[in-house]
Amino acid sequence: MKFDHFKMLVEMMFQPDGDGGILQRYKDVDVKQLHPLVLAYVGDAYFHLYMRTRLLSYEQAKVQALHSFSAQMVSAVWQAKAYQGIEDKLTEEEKAIYRRGRNAKSHAPRSASVAEYHASTGFEALLGSLYLSEQNERLYEIAEMSFQIISQAMMKEIREKKS
Repeated sequence: MKFDHFKMLVEMMFQPDGDGGILQRYKDVDVKQLHPLVLAYVGDAYFHLYMRTRLLSYEQAKVQALHSFSAQMVSAVWQAKAYQGIEDKLTEEEKAIYRRGRNAKSHAPRSASVAEYHASTGFEALLGSLYLSEQNERLYEIAEMSFQIISQAMMKEIREKKS
């Protein structure tokens, strides 16, 4: 991004509202009209924070271990597996949001297949949509189901490698 464009965005984003405070612009946004990659951007941030705080119930002192473990849990590979595990529990509207995110044009990293990366983008778009539309109970429910699916699958994989 060019510096002038960045400056313009900063000036626009942090303009005071009529009361002297900073606008909370996302509250004025129609979530259904947002680009799916924007939803995925927000959903990715939420899922990272959810996983990090959820892992605190197991470990509070070893930050490097927490970081390493949470980074693996939020990877595209594991998010794709989480979506597969929750898909049958989603509403048609939630599945439609997922499909919008999955079908958005993006570039997959080397750490995941193209299908896994697109699935994880759809999953993140779903979380972002729920977050921005303040459907907090459903958001928590989906994030917790995903945590359970990922952690159980990881444990199974660890056990299989030991035997």
